[in-house]
Amino acid sequence: MHFKLILAFVEDTETQAVMDAAREAGATGATIINNARGEGLNKSKTFFGLSLESQRDVVIFLVEEHLSRHILERISEVGCFDTKPGTGIAVQLDVEDAVGVAHQVKELSEKIEDSL
Repeated sequence: MHFKLILAFVEDTETQAVMDAAREAGATGATIINNARGEGLNKSKTFFGLSLESQRDVVIFLVEEHLSRHILERISEVGCFDTKPGTGIAVQLDVEDAVGVAHQVKELSEKIEDSL
């Protein structure tokens, strides 16, 4: 079985919605890293030297490769990544090998067989 790693950088207020959408699209779980910061095209605004940027979470999904594009599209849609600037980004990377996912392989195998 081949996997993809999806890294989603989302506003902390949208993390649960992104997680729910990814699960509905086939993700079996995720790891969340809280309190990340980032900067896009435009610098963050400040008020008397205090930053007004919102907190971000990094949500990491290890997903089966046949489901990865659909999951990525759902994350983007729910997080409004392409419709509202500054809401977040998501990328997917090839995974050469993974351990610790044996308990998920059986369930994923059944899902993949049904969709192919």
